[in-house]
Amino acid sequence: MTAERRRPRSAGPWTPRDVPDLTGRTFAVTGGNAGIGYFSCEHLAGAGAAVVLLARDPGRADAAAAALRERVRGADVVTVPLDLADLESVASAAAALVRIGRLDGLIHNAAVVHPGRARRTTRQGFELAVGTNHLGHFALTALAWPALAATRGSRVVPVGSVITRRTAFGPDDVDDLMSERSYRGKRAYARSKHAVQCFGFELDRRLRAAAADVHAVVAHPGLGLDAASPLRAGVNEPSPAARAAAGLLAPVAQGKHRGAWAAVRAATDPEAVGGRYYGPSRGGTGLPVAKRPPTADTDPLRGARLWTLSERLTGVAFPLPAHPG
Repeated sequence: MTAERRRPRSAGPWTPRDVPDLTGRTFAVTGGNAGIGYFSCEHLAGAGAAVVLLARDPGRADAAAAALRERVRGADVVTVPLDLADLESVASAAAALVRIGRLDGLIHNAAVVHPGRARRTTRQGFELAVGTNHLGHFALTALAWPALAATRGSRVVPVGSVITRRTAFGPDDVDDLMSERSYRGKRAYARSKHAVQCFGFELDRRLRAAAADVHAVVAHPGLGLDAASPLRAGVNEPSPAARAAAGLLAPVAQGKHRGAWAAVRAATDPEAVGGRYYGPSRGGTGLPVAKRPPTADTDPLRGARLWTLSERLTGVAFPLPAHPG
C-alpha cells in the first residue's frame, strides 16, 4: 500500500481510494494499536501521512507499528503512551503531540465498549466509560490545542457509535453523567458515546464562533468485527471459528478495516466540513456518507452544559470561548 495508489476524487460515492495524498501531514489516532484504530492508521499511512499511534499498552503499540511498517512501505509511524482513564497520562501524551508540532488530525478512536456489570472508575474517580471515552478525549484535545491551532486546516474527529441511533440522550444523562444514581453498563457506554458526539458538535460551534482554522467532524463506525477484518500479525489474528461466526453477521456488520472508513473520511476528505456527521450508508455497514446525527447531540444548550461540566470535572480549561447564544 503506497500513496501512489491515490486517485482524483470522483463524483460518485466516496471510497477509501479517494483519500488524498497526505504526504507531509501528521495524524494522531487514539487506540491505534488494534481494531478500527489500527486500520485507520493503516489507511492514513497508506496515503503518505505520518502517523502518531497513541495506545495504553507499549507492547501492543510496538506490534501495531511493526504491522504498519510491514503493510506500508516506508511508513512514518511513532508510538506515544496514552491511558485515557488517567488524566496524568493524557497530559503527558498531549505534551508529546505539542512537541511533534504539526497535527493535521486527531482521531478520538479509543474506547471502553464493555465497562462491565459493576460500576468501575478511572484513576480520577470518573465512571469508566464516560471518563475514558469522553473526558479523556476532551482533556487530550484541549491540552494538544497548540499543535492543532498551529496546523492550518487541522481536524478533530470524535468517534461516536451506532448505539446512539437507538438510545436517547436526555437532560438526566448530563445531570448523572457519572452514573452515580443508577448504573447499567450498556447505558453507561451509550451515555459516553452521546457525550462524545455532543462534544464534537459543541466544539464545531465554538470553533466557528472563534473563526478558528480547526474543524470538528464527527463520525461513527457502524458495527465492526475483528473476526471479519484482515489478518494482521500481532494485531488481529481471528480463529477460523470466529471468522465463520462473523460471516453469519455479514448483513449487519463489517470488518473493522471498513469500520475505519467513516473516521478516515472525516479526517481527510476536503469536502468534509466542520459539523458534519459520517457513518456507514446502511446503518452498521457500507461506505461512509453524511448522516443526520441524533437531535439531542446537536442541542446547543446541552452541548454548553456538557462542556462546562467537562471542564469542571477534568480541571482542564479549553482555550475557546462559548459560541454566541
